[in-house]
Amino acid sequence: MSSNKLDLYTTKPRGRISNFLFTSLCFLATMTCVLMLLVLIWNIIIQGKGWLSWDFIERLPSRFPHKAGIKTALYGSIWLIGLTALFSVPLGVGAAVYLEEYAPKNRWRKLIQLNISNLAGVPSIVYGILGLGLFVRALAFDRSVLSGALTLTLVVLPIIILASQEALRSVPDSIRRSAYALGATRWQTVWYQVLPASLPGIMTGVILALSRALGEAAPLIVVGAMAYVPFVPESLSDEFTSLPIQIFNWTARPQEEFHHLAAAGILVLLILLVSMNAIAVFVRHKYGKKIRW
Repeated sequence: MSSNKLDLYTTKPRGRISNFLFTSLCFLATMTCVLMLLVLIWNIIIQGKGWLSWDFIERLPSRFPHKAGIKTALYGSIWLIGLTALFSVPLGVGAAVYLEEYAPKNRWRKLIQLNISNLAGVPSIVYGILGLGLFVRALAFDRSVLSGALTLTLVVLPIIILASQEALRSVPDSIRRSAYALGATRWQTVWYQVLPASLPGIMTGVILALSRALGEAAPLIVVGAMAYVPFVPESLSDEFTSLPIQIFNWTARPQEEFHHLAAAGILVLLILLVSMNAIAVFVRHKYGKKIRW
């Protein structure tokens, strides 16, 4: 439908009514989702605010609610996210650069691209089963922090590749052609022109992917993360737990006090997730302004 026909349609009474109804339905759906989210968050705050304190963060887990804390789970999550970023970011960004800037556009590239897109939609528990068979048993890493981090790397790697590819595609071809016209090689063009221009999009995708990894519980349970770990991980071979698993463990307890502890743990996890998403917004806003086509 052309713009003139569209303007003519929207000026008719039937067009105005359809416009109003569609806009109202979209607004109603949006407000319903926002309201449900606010109700859930408010309920969590009410349950957990009395239990959230610095002592709660510093204490080790315990079978007594008033002595229990999330220190081991918090440190375990930090270990997992740090190692996951170390493994997934170079591999993901490197794969995206190769596919967008170097790989010939043939059927093999299309096949690889199709598989990466499909892997991004695979349920995370499937990656947990793969991690159990590959890292825990075949490579004999046992139920360690390394196994958990490598499994989460499998979860977020397709997401980082796709997000990085979208960021690289957003860089205009005129920048590449200008660099080639000045005598730059393909490597110099990619390193000094394309990657800096796409950095905000890449960083946003990486941080959002790591935020997803921070909230994952199913693949870690399959890999063998422990619900009760009385010590902080100090090496790659140590056993571990994480915030989602600790929260899951508390919610499964029949005592009401443990449910309040789970709510306090959810608040800590929400703070971490919101902080990581805020960093993504800040990176895009700060470095995006420096790019001029």
